[in-house]
Amino acid sequence: MKKTLLSVVAIATIFTACTQEQQNKFGRNIQNWTGTNGVLDIYMGEKLVQRYIKVDRISTATSAQGESAGKYRYGYGILDKNQNYKVDEGEKKIYFEISDYATPYVFYGSPN
Repeated sequence: MKKTLLSVVAIATIFTACTQEQQNKFGRNIQNWTGTNGVLDIYMGEKLVQRYIKVDRISTATSAQGESAGKYRYGYGILDKNQNYKVDEGEKKIYFEISDYATPYVFYGSPN
């Protein structure tokens, strides 16, 4: 019991000492390991124009030197053409990129 408590305190201390970006990377690693079955909605104005389902993660691009974050995010998901949250015939998993500055989007856990 004492060892478990000590381990939890040590991990919490290390985690809080990290920078925000290191915490984000740590969180993404856990997310990558567990998966999320997320949904990505992309808007144009107030209109939903694309929906990707079964997205396991959205990653932030890094510069060629790996020192700074890129200006876009990317991932893989199934393009839900009829926006019904289901994988229908002809809907396939594809790669996508979204701009951090110009693309209005919402990423959330699947309601199903």
